[in-house]
Amino acid sequence: MEKEGKYIYCIISTKQERNFGPIGIGGRGDDVLTIGYNDLSIVVSNHPIAKFVVNRENILTHQKVIEKVMREFDSVLPVRFGTIASNADEVRNLLDRRYREFKNALRDMDHKVELGVKGIWKNMDVIFKEIVEQNKKIKKVKEKIQKDTGKKNIQAKMEVGKMVKEALQTKKEKEADKIVDALRRTAFEHKLNKTIGDEMFMNTAFLVDRGREKEFDNIIDDLSNEYKKRIKFMYAGPLPVFNFVNIVIYPEEWEG
Repeated sequence: MEKEGKYIYCIISTKQERNFGPIGIGGRGDDVLTIGYNDLSIVVSNHPIAKFVVNRENILTHQKVIEKVMREFDSVLPVRFGTIASNADEVRNLLDRRYREFKNALRDMDHKVELGVKGIWKNMDVIFKEIVEQNKKIKKVKEKIQKDTGKKNIQAKMEVGKMVKEALQTKKEKEADKIVDALRRTAFEHKLNKTIGDEMFMNTAFLVDRGREKEFDNIIDDLSNEYKKRIKFMYAGPLPVFNFVNIVIYPEEWEG
């Protein structure tokens, strides 16, 4: 029989034992429960130690469990996806050893949520046209390409492609700065994440007090109206504070 461990989702501040229902990772309907030490608790569910699978379904379950906990608790520390302890004693020992660290982090994240905003250009033809119009060097090389059809033409095309790529990155950063500047007034912190493809110019996480969510929503609405012909905003939240807290538990920590 496979040895069962305790899959860890997050850390909360409570003395009360809690059961969040049969929503555990792995699709077996395991109950999500708390294991406590003093006034701290770790949210866990049973899971075989040797058979953890990294897939989209498990990643989403990990996040959904934390989101459910967030509905009841104002301060939640997400633990890195894929963390499994051997038993409840290991979980309590961890809370004991890192008690002060977890208490401080919970205080720092009290009443805070993460809001994610992606900015996507609606029409890339317009963006590339602006790049050419705003960059005299690119404009000059493009005009040269239209006149010349020889070998140099291929080199010039490669050169202009490289220049456009660099100019696009600069344009992304400049446009993202403008949007971030409007939103960060309501946030404690923000973090710029990698963008995907040419169209996405912004992928930013904001750490916001729950009491200022509505204010943040209103700014998003205003920006959506202001840039409705140019930008599509993808707005997600409230989310666990994954971009601002990353509790990592290394295997050697379970010893002792």
